[in-house]
Amino acid sequence: MADKILIADDNAEIREVLHVLLESEGYEVEEAKDGNEAVEKTDENTDLIILDVMMPGMNGFRACSEIRKKTVAPVLFLTAKGEEADKTSGFNLGGDDYVVKPFKTGDILARIKALLRRYKVYQSAAPISADEGQVIKIGDLAIYKDKNVVKVEDKEVPLTDIEYKILLLLATDKNKIFTAENIYEDVWNEEYMYTLSNTVTVHIRKLRAKIEKDPQNPRYIKTVWGRGYRIGS
Repeated sequence: MADKILIADDNAEIREVLHVLLESEGYEVEEAKDGNEAVEKTDENTDLIILDVMMPGMNGFRACSEIRKKTVAPVLFLTAKGEEADKTSGFNLGGDDYVVKPFKTGDILARIKALLRRYKVYQSAAPISADEGQVIKIGDLAIYKDKNVVKVEDKEVPLTDIEYKILLLLATDKNKIFTAENIYEDVWNEEYMYTLSNTVTVHIRKLRAKIEKDPQNPRYIKTVWGRGYRIGS
């Protein structure tokens, strides 16, 4: 079954270019002309959403926030703006990647394939036995590295790609304190700027809300004041 990609852009020419490109690669493609339609058309069968930021009515950022209530499928922002503030807003609202117009078809295809590859590994994870794959266990938290699956008290916790990568980074070195710069450059694979520290903070807060019984008094993701974060034991 082909992966299903939703393209949301108010520019019909952009939608057509992407539609033809993605269909030629074997993807099932659906279109939305604005943010409201993008939210409506996103369902459990949607594997990736391409969101233009500047759309009439509900813009891409607001649409992403609503989509995150329905799915952890990757969101790729598409916009003519390249300012750091736009990138930060997109990541804070749950976006996974960001492409600036005009884009090269090879570049956007590579990003789409990478996002889908990670997501499909996550989605196809089968029930896991205690001895299957490489498992990192911290109290009642278990990270199944071979499956990209996280469980708390033996219940699977749905994480976005970025949330999973942050947790895995922290858990792979229990003795290390990771600064916001360490986390951003490793997870987003981009050069860190001071203005991006809030991006890391927002994702840590969302991650805690999913894996901690008491996010205000976290057991797993500890804050080391003035330095960064480390995994709890």
